[in-house]
Amino acid sequence: MKLQQGQLWRKDKEFLRIVECERLSVTYKIMENPFSKEGEMCQTTKKNFCRLIKDAKLLP
Repeated sequence: MKLQQGQLWRKDKEFLRIVECERLSVTYKIMENPFSKEGEMCQTTKKNFCRLIKDAKLLP
């Protein structure tokens, strides 16, 4: 699975949208509603992000 900008992941009651995906880091937004643009921006390494979405599902 390749991480790409714009992917939407669902984990429990949160939605994670990849805003920017670089070589070693990922900027993503944590949202409660996937259709609203409100949420908390976070930045982490790709390795940590992959651990975060381990049990998450990719939405179309």
